This record gives sequence, C-alpha cells and structure tokens, in this order.
Amino acid sequence: MREPVLLAPTFKDYLWGGTRLRDEYRKKCDFDKIAESWELAAHKDGESTIASGSLAGLTLSEYIEKNGKDFLGKRAARFDRFPIMIKLIDAKENLSVQVHPSDSYALKNENDYGKTEVWYVVSADEGSCLYYGFNREITKDEFRRRIADNTIEEVLGKVSVKPGDIFFIEPGTLHAIGKGLLICEIQQNSNTTYRVYDYDRRGADGKPRQLHIEKAIDVTNLIVGGKGDHVPEDADRYPIAKCEYFTSEYIRSEGECEIALDEESFRSIIVLEGDLKICVGDFELDPHKGDSVFIPAQNGTVRVTGSGKLILSYV
Repeated sequence: MREPVLLAPTFKDYLWGGTRLRDEYRKKCDFDKIAESWELAAHKDGESTIASGSLAGLTLSEYIEKNGKDFLGKRAARFDRFPIMIKLIDAKENLSVQVHPSDSYALKNENDYGKTEVWYVVSADEGSCLYYGFNREITKDEFRRRIADNTIEEVLGKVSVKPGDIFFIEPGTLHAIGKGLLICEIQQNSNTTYRVYDYDRRGADGKPRQLHIEKAIDVTNLIVGGKGDHVPEDADRYPIAKCEYFTSEYIRSEGECEIALDEESFRSIIVLEGDLKICVGDFELDPHKGDSVFIPAQNGTVRVTGSGKLILSYV
C-alpha cells in the first residue's frame, strides 16, 4: 500500500483575516492575521508541504515529481497541473465582492485557468451572511453604474448562513464571504480573481486595493443567485459538490467508518472536528482538527476510527 501523508499548509495574511486558524486549529504561523491556510495546494502562489513520512519537507509538487503522476490517479492525468486546491478561510471582516472567470476567458486573458469552487460553512457567528449572485436580474449598464457609485450591495443576493451550509460558485457568479464565517473552500487549482467592490479599503501600502472592473463586467452573469444547500443534522455522509474538476463529500465518523480507494484518483481528507486515526494498510496517521491528509491513488480502503467530521475530496 502507498503511504498516506500529513500536509502542512502555506498561509496568506490578507487584511480581512483573523486569528481563529491559529487559536482554534493550531496552525503554526507568525502572521498577525491568518486569512487563509492552503491545506492542499501545488500552485505558483503557494504550496503545501509534506509533514510526515520519509519525504517530509518536500513541497507537494516535489513529492508528486518524485513519486510520479500515477500517485494522483488516472483521472488526474487529463489535467496539465495538480487539479484542485483546498483552503480554510477565516473571515474576521468581509471579503471583497468578486468574480472568477471561466477557463476560456482566463486562458485568453491571464494565461491561467478560471476557477470553479464550493464553500462548506464550518462555523458562522450569529447574524453572518454572504453575497451569492444578485437579488434580481440587472443589465450590464446598471452593473457598471452601481460599481461606479458604490451601490452594488443594493442589488446583491444576501444570504444568511449557518454551519453546514454549502454554496457552489460557478465561474461568472458574483460573490463575497461575509465577516464572522470560517469556510472550507474546495476549488479548481487557480488563483484568478477579479475584484468588483472592496468597501474602499486600503492595502498595506495605504493605497486602495486593486479592482478589476472591466474584466469583471466581461465575465459576470447578471442573474439571481441561488440559496445553496445544507448538510442535514443527522447525515453521516452527504455530497458537497461534483463537477468536472472535483468531487467532495461530508463525512461524520461516530466511532468507525470506511472510505473506498481506487486507482482513478488520490483522496484528500480535511479534518473539521475531532481527533481521528486513519489507517491505510499498515500505515497509520493521527490527524486532529484542522489537519490535512493526502492519500495516493490505489485500490483499497481507508479505515477511520474516532469521532469527528471531515471533508473528503478527489477528482
């Protein structure tokens, strides 16, 4: 059997971040604010690092290069890069109102891929909300005008949220994570984002943060947003998302459960709650709340023991 490994994240200290990832999830980082931890990442803007086993210390890209792409599985072979990225996001303040382009637009204009993503709400302060599409259909002219006069929030789809909520964000969907939310985001391996509105905030240099208005107008779908989905309280397993880039599933372990492996794709596990033991053949790991586990593609079974909640992702 191929050995599962723990991953150590890379971090981002965007100005809207908080301290929960360090205080509650034991993330080791010297930043004053930890906005994001990239738990599964092999991107030019940040990489996870192998944190257990004989290859500890390698970046995820180095680990893949050393072991070969068959560790990723047959379905991953159709991608020209590692296919997905998974983040934990701590929004102490509102994130910018933003949109992601499609692959075709991004490849033409950014020489990069677009972004499809899904949010699983891990925790939410009372009264927390997010923006998800529009509250009514608008024209491109109105969209442009409302960006210019800072009234865009008046036409955004504002959704109250609670833990267990799921929001699938297709390219072209205008969106923003609201303050007080901690989210697990599973996404296409891309960092292409167009900001539309940022509450007139200044960056570390004292200047307004960059907006990408013309490109955002090009790619935004000016339609009513949805309401998302929710994991039922009594669910032991529940689908989070299934698209051409990734499949993700919520799993609750109450003592013991099993996860099937195959040669088609690696498996990623993000532990949201609890202290677990993960066994693959004779290999054992003891991940805790907030830990990330990478399991190479192979036939077999993962045995999970202990009580907790996790997100399983693969391609």
